[in-house]
Amino acid sequence: MDTSLVQLLLLCAAAFFAGFVDAIVGGGGLIQTPAALVILPNLPVVNVIGSLKIPAFSGTAIATVQYLRKVAVRHELVLLICSLAFVASFAGSYLLTLVPNDFMKPVLLVVLSVVAVYTYTKKSFGQHSEHTLTASTELALAAIAAILIGFYDGFIGPGTGSFLVLSFVGLLHFNFLKASAHAKLVNLSTNLGSIILFLLKGKIIWAIALPMACCNALGGFVGARLAIARGNSFIRIFFLLVVVGTLLRFLWDVVGR
Repeated sequence: MDTSLVQLLLLCAAAFFAGFVDAIVGGGGLIQTPAALVILPNLPVVNVIGSLKIPAFSGTAIATVQYLRKVAVRHELVLLICSLAFVASFAGSYLLTLVPNDFMKPVLLVVLSVVAVYTYTKKSFGQHSEHTLTASTELALAAIAAILIGFYDGFIGPGTGSFLVLSFVGLLHFNFLKASAHAKLVNLSTNLGSIILFLLKGKIIWAIALPMACCNALGGFVGARLAIARGNSFIRIFFLLVVVGTLLRFLWDVVGR
């Protein structure tokens, strides 16, 4: 499973940009995962996905630290959803080692189309936090989202950060900055669940994972600082760009081939 220097440099460049985008609004896997699959066409997909969880974790960890310095989080909410997301991601990664996952892409194509249209037309989406839900309703919605998205992250992965941000904004009425901070914590849990499973299965290629992890972490640091400095309007624009990019990617996978 050797890689050339050129391949490694391309992977590291993709990892940096993925970490930068992911820190702002999530969706870094939409850059990192397709790039790795193209650059490493001869490696088993499960090994590529497993290896990418290491840089994904490092970049998210760096970005999370930056957010937590500036944004207050709901600790009881975070504890619940991170625990659920961890277990769900572990289960999703286990399933990835057993079956193909292409059947999910048509579903995601429809979902992302709705998200893009709604975010573009509703200018106030994610600009302000609203407290219109009871505590029990908020916890229930957050728990459902954590389980579904956590499983998706372990099973397929790309776009998880964006789906988490969308859940916090659309279901819990957080603003984009607050949603991004909470999403990073949950994404750490989903990445950790997958990493443990792939470690147990021996699917991680460390010669690829560690250099990419350093570059992804650097991108995460830069992206988080920029997002915090520019605020909700900037994150909303970036969110739209990532959602449209995700939509085009899945559209190509579903009908382009």
